[in-house]
Amino acid sequence: MHTTSVVPLIDKLVIYQIFTRLFGNQSTANRWNGTYAENGSGKFNDINDAALQSIRQFGISHVWYTGILEHATQTDYSAQGILPDDPAVVKGRAGSPYAIKDYYDVDPDLAVSVPDRMAEFEALVQRTHAHGLKVIIDFIPNHVARQYKSDSKPQSVVDLGQNDDTSVSFAPNNNFYYLPGQSFVAPERADSQTPSRTLHEYPAKVTGSGSITATPDRNDWYETIKLNYGINVVDGSLHFDPVPATWTQMLDILLFWSAKGVDGFRCDMAHLVPIEFWHWAIRQVKQRYPSLIFIAEIYEPGLYRPFILDGGFDYLYDKVGLYDAVRRLMEGHGSCYELTRVWQQESGDFSQHMLRFLENHDEHRIASRFFANNPWAAVPAMTLSATMHTGPVLLYFGQEVGVRAEGAEGFSGDDGRTTIFDYWGIPEWQQWLSRGQYTGADLTDEQRRLRAFYQQLNYLVNGSDAIQSGYFYDLQYVNDCGQSPGYDAHQLYSYLRYTNRQKLLIVCNFSPYTTYDTTIAIPAAAFDNMGIDSSALLQLTDIFLTNETLEALGRTGIPLVLPPWSVRVLEIKV
Repeated sequence: MHTTSVVPLIDKLVIYQIFTRLFGNQSTANRWNGTYAENGSGKFNDINDAALQSIRQFGISHVWYTGILEHATQTDYSAQGILPDDPAVVKGRAGSPYAIKDYYDVDPDLAVSVPDRMAEFEALVQRTHAHGLKVIIDFIPNHVARQYKSDSKPQSVVDLGQNDDTSVSFAPNNNFYYLPGQSFVAPERADSQTPSRTLHEYPAKVTGSGSITATPDRNDWYETIKLNYGINVVDGSLHFDPVPATWTQMLDILLFWSAKGVDGFRCDMAHLVPIEFWHWAIRQVKQRYPSLIFIAEIYEPGLYRPFILDGGFDYLYDKVGLYDAVRRLMEGHGSCYELTRVWQQESGDFSQHMLRFLENHDEHRIASRFFANNPWAAVPAMTLSATMHTGPVLLYFGQEVGVRAEGAEGFSGDDGRTTIFDYWGIPEWQQWLSRGQYTGADLTDEQRRLRAFYQQLNYLVNGSDAIQSGYFYDLQYVNDCGQSPGYDAHQLYSYLRYTNRQKLLIVCNFSPYTTYDTTIAIPAAAFDNMGIDSSALLQLTDIFLTNETLEALGRTGIPLVLPPWSVRVLEIKV
């Protein structure tokens, strides 16, 4: 098995993830554990026409606005009618965007005028659409903030927990799980400078991670509580008929945001919510909004197929699979054999549903010392992630200018990740931000070259028929084991992408040190698949980075010299 025959269901997406609180923040104060007043926050309005135009020109089709929904925070908005949160159950001054406090509201940090925050978000959606871009937001269905209370829900909506029977650990129509007779005890917060207002949670609720304890530790998701979808966490029994209350409440939330013009949902920790719910809810949302897309954050390969075929998801995270395999290569201890294994044994027959990425808000920055320590390591890795199959590709804002995420920001320590918990300004990103003009006036020459690589890659993806909708053919098996002199199958990966209109040979060198002088063999079966006579003289042109041209007889192979961390995307013509 050397080839896949899958073709895309819809056009290949190029998704740009924006962490909204950080994106437009021009403050350079960056005080450790700083408050909103000290370190500032980006706003909906900062994502202005100039920003959206630059994103569109960058080659993006969808923008994922992260951290939109109102979440628990240590910033006090009680003057605006928003109940304050106990700092004991808030991670960081700004708070985790995945500890949702009100499913029907947006984060007040992101508004210039807090009372008009929803109108400002709606205007952002309209601006985004006006620039030919589609909008994705997070849907966080597994857990909510400890002190969840919706003050913006429609009057007809029953709030989460409002009708719960708290005397029992589980009931099919309870929204939460309870620990009768026990009081919740928050872990100690050594980093908090704000006195606790003593949270009284009795009976204690089960933590968002599923920890059945009233005393979760500091490394747990202690700031959240788990939602009940009809699975009894005590004995594992299922109670899906009649439909549990949580199902109908979550469907209403999805429809609420769909009605505001949102084009898709990235569903947080989707595999922790029963697939039966997704099957039920996604079908109903798509009956009203057929073009709306659902992306699952999922880390269990055994669930990939059912979450697509039964759950109804359009796309799944390819984290445990391609990301992990590529990351090992970038760090110098992987092998390209793993890339073949991913498509042959894990996701090859549904690869058009796999979302590929190298960075997002959960992962280390490529340029950090915790990952590759060099942003240029992404050249072969990102090219492969974007071109190997027909599924979507994701970029995280700042990736294209080499953000390193150095130092501790507050709750988020010195870990090579851009903080999602703290108020902060990102120096490398602010060089592109250029005081709200989004021109990159302050970028270094190296940053400009790096961004140009990513833009060229996006243009390649958008403009190539073979990458958009072509078949895939793995060439490792005819080049490995000395068949092609100079070919190191641990560091080199070669494959074909082809349609009737375009044929591409793509070769990636993952080695940071070695230049390979080799010949890429293409088997007769692959030429037959492409409809090319293997005895013909081929004209090959690199349509990506070098514009190099060469001629070769198909049956004798394609001679190439591949410098460290390089790629060739050769269009084949007869």
